[in-house]
Amino acid sequence: MSARHLFRDTSGVGAAEFALVLPLLLILMFLSIDGGRYLYNVNRIEKATQFGARFAVVTNPVASDLTSLNYVGTTVDGVTLTQGDRIPADALPAFTCNSTSCTGGHTFDNASNPQPFTAILSRMQLIMPELKPENVTITYAGSGLGYAGDPSGMQISPLVTVTVSGLSWQPISGFLFLNASYPTVSATLTAEDSVGSESY
Repeated sequence: MSARHLFRDTSGVGAAEFALVLPLLLILMFLSIDGGRYLYNVNRIEKATQFGARFAVVTNPVASDLTSLNYVGTTVDGVTLTQGDRIPADALPAFTCNSTSCTGGHTFDNASNPQPFTAILSRMQLIMPELKPENVTITYAGSGLGYAGDPSGMQISPLVTVTVSGLSWQPISGFLFLNASYPTVSATLTAEDSVGSESY
């Protein structure tokens, strides 16, 4: 075959072009799959956090000391509360509980009640079974709701924030050995009755 015919021969062009484009198509396909999985799992984390917050505000608090706090006679922002006074938000500085302890801006005994924490985590695991105790924290802070000396239950109605953090993402494609962390996600609601171990 002469050089002139060789330069005009196009019989292998399709295969050559396909070989050039195939790696890019595969990368795009795997990135689409991994991106979809990432966004799906972020949505699961958000939904699990919402489940946890909803469950936490209607069941026993993880910090059991909250149920016995009596604000009658307590001075907050220079004002001494009497029976029936609204409890200001500053009456309860934010503090955070994990599965073993509570730390933060209040004089608790630093104990965390394991039963309520486990119940909250179990509810969240209905959405995201891979959640572990170390991934979940629960923060309580004053909301400005509640009445000193309320005889019907817990006097203060704190803001309850359930946070999920520390979850890592591993793409199935292993693209460029990429590892990343999911974002920290929180959901906050105001405590309701805060009594019992079940939510219906």
